[in-house]
Amino acid sequence: MPSSAPSFADLLLRCQRSAVHLELRDSYAPTDRFEAWKRGERIEWEDRQSWWHPYDQLITDTVKRGVVIRRARIVSEPVSEYIRWEHYVTRANITAGEEVRWLPRRRATAIALPGNDFWLFDDRLLRVHHFSGDGAVVEDEITADPEAVKLCSTAFEAVWERAVPHHLYAI
Repeated sequence: MPSSAPSFADLLLRCQRSAVHLELRDSYAPTDRFEAWKRGERIEWEDRQSWWHPYDQLITDTVKRGVVIRRARIVSEPVSEYIRWEHYVTRANITAGEEVRWLPRRRATAIALPGNDFWLFDDRLLRVHHFSGDGAVVEDEITADPEAVKLCSTAFEAVWERAVPHHLYAI
């Protein structure tokens, strides 16, 4: 189903203070990069041009404007193969300027969580991701509903407080 939601780039361009992203799934639809990693191919981190993508530049440019970007992932343990790959490629997110933390799912039991992954911009606007069962994005929903914003903001902060910084989360 096509989405009429503003692009992620447009939402980040309007963002002034903070953008937070909560990921709740243990796998998403496979990508060519994931398949290459499964075959044993690895990124040459020293050759930034070989892996730097427009997303990375967008994040860097946004952080340079003073916007704090945080990502938290809730993961089952032992982690899935997909999460092992995500952990590996998170170096790109960090290099671009994101702060990333990981929360083992068993430590999230007492947190009221939304049913979907989301981005929250400036604590006022949500971009909610709706996925198919196999992890493909079906639609993105934009909402400023105060109850949804409050739930997602509170959930993200509770996850962030309990989560392990990327450099300390060993897989």
